[in-house]
Amino acid sequence: MDKDRITGAANDAAGKVESAFGRATGDTAREASGRAREASGTAQNLYGQAKDTAREVGEAASSFAKDAMDTGSEYYREGSRAVASTVKEQPLGALLVAGAVGFALALILNRPPRRRTFRDYYYR
Repeated sequence: MDKDRITGAANDAAGKVESAFGRATGDTAREASGRAREASGTAQNLYGQAKDTAREVGEAASSFAKDAMDTGSEYYREGSRAVASTVKEQPLGALLVAGAVGFALALILNRPPRRRTFRDYYYR
């Protein structure tokens, strides 16, 4: 719980008491001062609640990100082990797959650029 919430609740209660005292004695200045103090306390309490909520959201996001990192690194380790064992068991097959992937990437990266047509300029 944030100190602004505690201080705000105390100011809110003190403002209510001061406002009630001013109303009972007929002192409008004291009643107005109590209402202002009450409003100030309510605003400070709401500010403290917002800070608490932001802190909780930040902690939840941090926890979620940490869990995601742990899970991702675990999947990465398991995948690395699986690939390593497959390469050890079938080195020729792994070499052929790596060559095919390299050939496909070379074809994709070395293709000529697409020629622009009149339609490309007209329909922008």
